[in-house]
Amino acid sequence: MWSRRQSHLRRVACGVEELRCRRREREAALRKARREQQLVSKRLLREAPEEAPAKGAAAVLGEAEELCLYTLGNLIVESEAVRRQLLPQGIVPALASCIQSPHVAVLEAVGYTLSQLLQAKEAPEKIIPCVLDSTLLQHMLQLMQPGPKLSPGVTVEFAWCLHYIICSQVNNTLLITHGALSTLVLLLLDLAEVVQRMENAGLELLACPVIRCLSNLLAEVAVEDVGGQMQLRDERIVAALFILLEFFLQKQPSLLPEGLWLLNNLTANSPTLCTSLLSLDLIEPLLQLLSLSNVVSVLVLTVLCNVAEKGPAYCQQLWPGPLLPCLLNTMALSDTEVVSQSLELLQLLFFYQPEAAQAFLQQSGLQALEKHQEEVQLQDRVRALRQTALRC
Repeated sequence: MWSRRQSHLRRVACGVEELRCRRREREAALRKARREQQLVSKRLLREAPEEAPAKGAAAVLGEAEELCLYTLGNLIVESEAVRRQLLPQGIVPALASCIQSPHVAVLEAVGYTLSQLLQAKEAPEKIIPCVLDSTLLQHMLQLMQPGPKLSPGVTVEFAWCLHYIICSQVNNTLLITHGALSTLVLLLLDLAEVVQRMENAGLELLACPVIRCLSNLLAEVAVEDVGGQMQLRDERIVAALFILLEFFLQKQPSLLPEGLWLLNNLTANSPTLCTSLLSLDLIEPLLQLLSLSNVVSVLVLTVLCNVAEKGPAYCQQLWPGPLLPCLLNTMALSDTEVVSQSLELLQLLFFYQPEAAQAFLQQSGLQALEKHQEEVQLQDRVRALRQTALRC
């Protein structure tokens, strides 16, 4: 049952082109602003070299590198011909060398240039295999490790690089082997701590690629199958994700679907994390998101289906409570996907918790079903749910 729903959800999450276009436009504007700021800094340093510290030669070298890399990144975006020339001339080994620079500005520029290279249409066939064969991945993951030396700007750039590599699906097993999942989980936990300290300026710039990377990797491998990476079975990851969901709700609602997609992929094949949702009393906060949008509603309902399909013990904890009134409200909506997920969740509840079917009938559930019995896409599910409810 889940395999069908998971592939469907992946299409929903990845098919929201408007959301993706907005993110790309905003990302491009932020990158442009950051890039221009770096270039201004470079000009000021050149105009006033006498004010540089005693070790100014190293700083100037770093700036000369901050400038070449950004210029190179801009050329990569604008010209396929330039990209064709750069590969045989050794752009990947050059970036692998630059990523070992001690200068934060250089590292951020490396990340920017690499991210532009990884977005090229020919990247999966010609560029990403070269990157994975180099030492770039190893150094990227080291630079993304949370700690006092973590640079937010550098981490943002390399998180997007990792995102583009994962989306290419060239060799995600290699990423997992090198500890990408562990690094991303630690970053997620660190982001939640930052939110709790109210140090959230620009947080969404890092949260978005980190969540997307985790979601896409977990879409290919079950949480319980990732040997040795115990963080993925730790309830702290669920608690951290809900801290971020609350932040998104208040500050960046467009990222809520991203966080819920990750929660879906975490709970899809993990009874452990479904148990965490229940033990941490997080079902009601989930239900409160149902009224936000159809996309959010579908994702919330699918997470709840993940919990319900784990069996009677899980359904018993979902019931009683506010779940049935919420589902009756979603049944009143006209969105086919929302109603379809509501029907599936009700079917699971009725199967494992017959008392839910009796309460459904007592609260005018059959009338709610009648509204959708003529809809072609829902007819079979409406009929099946009606029969199940009456049998119980």
